[in-house]
Order: sequence, then C-alpha cells, then structure tokens
Amino acid sequence: MRIAIIASPWVATPPPAYGGTEVVLDSLATGLSKAGHEVFLFATGDSTSEVPMGYRFDRALGVGRDDATLAELIHVVSAYEMVEGFDIVHDHTLIGPAYCSRYPDLPVVTTNHLPFSGGIDEYYRSISSHVPVIAISNVQAAAAKGINLAAVIYHGIDVSDFPIGDGKGGYALFLGRMSPDKGVHTAIEVARAAGIPLKIAAKCRERTEQLYFDDVVKPMLGSDVEYLGEANHDEKLRLLAGAVCLLNPIAWSEPFGMVMLEALACGTPVIATHAGAAPEIVDDGITGYLGGSPFDLAKAVGLASSLDRLACRKAVADKFSREIMVQKHLEVYKKVIANFTRPDKTPRSTGPSTPNRAEGGSEYPDDVFVPKDFDTFRPASGM
Repeated sequence: MRIAIIASPWVATPPPAYGGTEVVLDSLATGLSKAGHEVFLFATGDSTSEVPMGYRFDRALGVGRDDATLAELIHVVSAYEMVEGFDIVHDHTLIGPAYCSRYPDLPVVTTNHLPFSGGIDEYYRSISSHVPVIAISNVQAAAAKGINLAAVIYHGIDVSDFPIGDGKGGYALFLGRMSPDKGVHTAIEVARAAGIPLKIAAKCRERTEQLYFDDVVKPMLGSDVEYLGEANHDEKLRLLAGAVCLLNPIAWSEPFGMVMLEALACGTPVIATHAGAAPEIVDDGITGYLGGSPFDLAKAVGLASSLDRLACRKAVADKFSREIMVQKHLEVYKKVIANFTRPDKTPRSTGPSTPNRAEGGSEYPDDVFVPKDFDTFRPASGM
C-alpha cells in the first residue's frame, strides 16, 4: 500500500524535545514502513524521520503564531500537490480534511488529536461525511456526537526504544508542558506532601507558559523542587529511567497523554488524576495509581516504589505497542479504500502508481522540496 502521512508544520517529526503528536506520527510512519508499505511523510525540513519525506517549510514554525491559519494553509496546499496519486492519505492537520475536497479522487482519513469540544466537534461533524475521523481514546470518542468515527486507535511506541530503569534516582518527575492544565503546581504540592524531591522538565516557550511559570511555578521552586528546562530525547529517557514515578496531575480532559506511555515503557509507574484518558492508560494499583485529590496522589507516591517496573513495561508492549497501532491503522486504511468511490462511480484502484508527473519532468511546484525517492530535488522556501 502507498500511504502518505501529512503532519502539521508546527513541530519537527520526530520532535527534538517536547511534542507528543509528532512522536506518534514518526512511530506510525516508521512502523508502516517496516511492515512493508511505501510511506511518504510530509512534514518540515528539520524533521528526521527514517521514511521518505517532503516539506514546504524548511524548519518547524512553532505554535502560537499570529499567521498560523495562513501558514497551515500554505503547508496543506503544498502537501496535497505532492500526495495526489497515493492509495490513501492520513492527514493530521486541521485544515487538510476540509481542503482535500479539491482532490475528489483521493481517499483521505484524519486523526483528531484534540478534544471534541469548543467548536472542534462542529468542524469534524461537518467534514466526517467525506473524511472518516480516527479518535485516539474512548473518553475522547465519547464526546464525538454525530461524527463519523472510523475507529478508536491508541497511540503506540516501540518499547525497545526506551531503556528499562531501576527508579533509584530518588525523585519524582514531572515531564510535559508548563501549563496549569498539566498541573505543574499540583505536582509540586504532591511531591512536597509525599516528602520526595521533584524534577520538572517542561516546555516553556510560549508567552502563556512563561507567565504561568513566572507567576505560579517559579515562586514554588526550592532545594527540593528543581526546574530543568525542556528536556531533549536523551535527557527525557534518562530522567524517566531514574524516576521513582511520573507525576501527571492533569486538570483537563486530555485525549491521550504520550508521556504516560513513555514512562511506563521505562518501567516507571504513573501517578495521575482521573482526568482525560489516564484511566485508559494507567492500570490502577498495577502500573501506577489514580487519585482525585493532592492528598490521594501524595499517598500514591509513597506506594509507587512497591510496583513491579517490569509489569509497567509489559503493559505498554501488550496494549500500546507500535505493531498494534500500525495494524489497526492498516485495517482502517483498507476499509476506507474499499468503501471509496471515485467521482465517476468506479472503485478506487490500489495498484502500483506514482505521483502525477509530466512526461520527462515533474509536476511538483518549484517551492516544494522533493526527496531522493522521487524524481528531482527542489529547494524549499522558508517562512
């Protein structure tokens, strides 16, 4: 099968530091390729995924831009000019599933990485009649009223990419984004109540993140609570492997939560609230604990070291492996293709094909980078 995956232009794939969605997209693209499929990833020029890639912007644009809508539209237009002719397109942008109607002969499926609320539900309800939507957890899917859901597919990772740790660093870890929704201040309160040092590794690049840090988190720091900045991949693995537990006291309905998978893969138990998809990831009393109050969470921290770290890792391999994620996506792709009807009412062919090219040349636009695996190189223009 020839599969095109379109990532957003905000963060490189995989991310050099924070970026859960981009970790998933790299895992999916790599897994599909290893399963014998031809995979093409449209991302940004600083992406380092192992599969063939194309891009419009030579570096990730970052979130919170004033021109975000225009930037994503430019990215999406360039992407669809390159992926026409693939058997299926898996679009992870917001604008793409609406724009793809310009390519009526192209089967497209999309994944929503956000809650189905705040207008996002209305948007997906409007496009899901022609673009099936994949949800990433049952709690997220429960809010998808009137939306054509193709499946609920959990994120997956390759457990072998994560070292099993002994948890003997003597600290609890918060790993994520500097936001009240992520509960950094609560993690500090919980760690102090439990009498354990806390290390905080968090992205703090956006204005709102910096304000929250300055006003709330920074005054709470001390000899027992250390802010390390944003951790890169290697630092993240080291911190997770040495942590007694991951503190994840989220205060919003997070659709998934990749950091919990990464912690468990390292054998590190997760202490989390009941919010969002945490109850679908954490097996209470086996791979961590779920609590409703800081007192409950602090009590759980004291019990974390008694949990079997190998059982934590096994839970990821059994339920959240890359192989399971890949297989479930392939099932959706095949179903979407089988049910797809061309505008002339003929079934979609999945035979060998190549992206549209003119005889003796290329139809790709001059400002879109074309990788080695295609017919020519073209420079990308940054923004």
